[in-house]
Amino acid sequence: MQSLDQIARWPVDNAAAVVLSHDEGVIGEYGDQQRVFPLASVTKLLCAYAVLVATEEGAVELDQPAGPEGSTVRHLLAHASGLAFDANRVQTAPERKRIYSSAGYEVLADFLTAETSIDFADYVAESVFAPLSMSASALVGPAGHGAQASAGDLGRFAAELFRPALISPQTFADATSVQFPGLDGILPGYGSQRPNDWGLGFEIRSGKSPHWTGTGNSPRTFGHFGQSGTFLWVDPAAGLACVALTDRDFGDWAKPLWTELSDGILSERRRR
Repeated sequence: MQSLDQIARWPVDNAAAVVLSHDEGVIGEYGDQQRVFPLASVTKLLCAYAVLVATEEGAVELDQPAGPEGSTVRHLLAHASGLAFDANRVQTAPERKRIYSSAGYEVLADFLTAETSIDFADYVAESVFAPLSMSASALVGPAGHGAQASAGDLGRFAAELFRPALISPQTFADATSVQFPGLDGILPGYGSQRPNDWGLGFEIRSGKSPHWTGTGNSPRTFGHFGQSGTFLWVDPAAGLACVALTDRDFGDWAKPLWTELSDGILSERRRR
């Protein structure tokens, strides 16, 4: 895809990207598909998916109590538990506000480890990485931001999101639909969003503005971006997915360039 050539002008030393079509698989690549990058919060997608697999296996249930009083696995996945961003500290009761919480994912990881007697990093590797042949991927740090992977691996994960094989259609529909509708909150790097819609691990674009995806991405777009300069989105309306990984932390440099890339990909595909 010619639109991926934009990445050569980004102020980064290294970058890799892959674009997939629902019907055709990989339709564009940029950079070294095997180079491993830290994912930062894109980690949450992989860890959330492992938790969803655990629900399919009966190891845990979405509405099982977990975390602070009144909270469940579902609340933790959807950033609706009331936990603070970076500490296991209650800021409000569940379902009052969308408080983006990396700490909530660490609570989830500890919960799943306790329920399964399997170290969470091993559970992610066995339930997600191994079946999807994501051989370059590993959870080497906290469940909220401690994974690393290649663009090639995340392309295989994006392909799973087009045609889920590891979880049921109903679980996937729940994961990519708004949970606890109407909750306001802060989207890191982009400010207050009213509402700040989220699924089970997946951020839902809805009508958010400003946003890290393209202006042409549909409201149904779901995914995540990471502070290490990474993102993954899937737009089911367009039938496209995009992964981009860099070695420069997210900042003002990324906001216009990520949007331009996503819009370029969508426009190029529409012209075919």
